[in-house]
Amino acid sequence: MVQIKEFRIVMPMSIEEYEIGLSYTIMKMEQQNTNGKEGVEVLQQVPFEDEKLGEGQFTSKVYHLQSKIPSWMKGFASASALAVHENSWSAYPKSRTVIKCPLFSKCSLTIDTVIRPDNGCSENAHDLTGQQLAAREVEVVDIASVSRDYWSKVITAPNVDLTTFRSQQTDRGPLLKGWMDSCRPVMTIYKLVTMDAPIWGLGERLEDCLIAGERALFLACHRLCFAWIDEWHGMNMEQIREMERHTELLLKKTLKKSGKAGSKHEGKRKTLKDEIAVVGSCN
Repeated sequence: MVQIKEFRIVMPMSIEEYEIGLSYTIMKMEQQNTNGKEGVEVLQQVPFEDEKLGEGQFTSKVYHLQSKIPSWMKGFASASALAVHENSWSAYPKSRTVIKCPLFSKCSLTIDTVIRPDNGCSENAHDLTGQQLAAREVEVVDIASVSRDYWSKVITAPNVDLTTFRSQQTDRGPLLKGWMDSCRPVMTIYKLVTMDAPIWGLGERLEDCLIAGERALFLACHRLCFAWIDEWHGMNMEQIREMERHTELLLKKTLKKSGKAGSKHEGKRKTLKDEIAVVGSCN
């Protein structure tokens, strides 16, 4: 059964600031989670143009993070088969991400993202059909909260208390009870996660596991995006793009020590339309 879950992540910043902050946070987290044994391998970062999304940046990555995978899942295959492949088309403030794993080739996980300057009150930010709305589950994620589930424990992220944190540069924070209703500026990331794992006897457990993993990653990433605001606030996209080039080289150099880097991107790069067709055939 296809699961559709929408996560609404409210942030105490503007849409323009978030574009910088998110890029910075992703790069820093990738550096912190890449070492000689495992980490993130960037295969491609190139411009793209799509009829629906418009112009943006296509990124292809492989996540070699087998130590973080639940033990029950490791029993199915070797570590290399459990590597996670991610293709992302980002045309800010919209994006689509397709995540796949060689072992579970029949499974599909897509994340459609829409960003709006509100506090999570848009009831149909993704323009879903009536049938999709009936199947959708909605959760508002409070970045000031702390989760203690499996994924939250294995995601390597500095511990920060946003109920006491105050930004020196912007004077924002702490995020106390009710902050999402009173904070200015404010914006919301609407992430629609669609997961389909048509595997008899395992599908529902796999769907629940991976959706929980995405939620934990959303929470950790966005908590740090605000916690690190004094590091990235004031930067521009030119500086971010230069950091991305530097980070890509650094990650390749680090992973090369373990022999994981250098994965070949087979064949022609898939367009967003190609990926939508593949995902559609699985639903």
